[in-house]
Amino acid sequence: MLNELQHFDDCFLYLECLFLQANQKEMKFEEYLAYFEAILADPEKYPPYSNVEYLNYAKLNWSRMNRWLKRFEVNEDLKSRIVAVAEPQQWLLITEPWCGDAAHSVPQIVRMAALNPLIELDIQLRDTEPYLINDYLTNGGRSIPKLIVRNEVGEDLWIWGPRPQQLQHIFDRMKAEQRTFEDMKEALQRWYNEDKGREIQKEFLENL
Repeated sequence: MLNELQHFDDCFLYLECLFLQANQKEMKFEEYLAYFEAILADPEKYPPYSNVEYLNYAKLNWSRMNRWLKRFEVNEDLKSRIVAVAEPQQWLLITEPWCGDAAHSVPQIVRMAALNPLIELDIQLRDTEPYLINDYLTNGGRSIPKLIVRNEVGEDLWIWGPRPQQLQHIFDRMKAEQRTFEDMKEALQRWYNEDKGREIQKEFLENL
């Protein structure tokens, strides 16, 4: 029993250590995962997750994100294009654990970036300094996830997000129709499940 408790303490300290590293301007995906796990382990320490509604979003998003990490496969056309990138790029991804769209797109982007060692994927939290999202608004809003692709001298090459354009049109139409939040949430989730990552790959193929 003592050994089990010690193992638990060691694991928790490890997560805390990773989170301290992650609590910076940018983090690697592994650090983001550690931050996410720390929230789920002790939500009271991480506002707004002390709010049960935000915590429930985070729990659901954790499950969806991990499902995509296991199942998502980059198609051959996009894979070839990513592998062909010959100059260093930074893929800077702005997100938050509570974001429903991010639960689908973030793991797909992670899988894409991993195909080429010249692509460095960094994650910034939307609601933490330096609030980079304020420079990349969508129709005046701070919608996420938002991906900024930069060259090795920090110049923006292209920007993607917060969701595939086909879905963005659906979102904008439903918003104009003043549909309820629940209706919109269900429609977006159904779209992601049916699309299976095809549209985001099509859009990345056009940009790369």
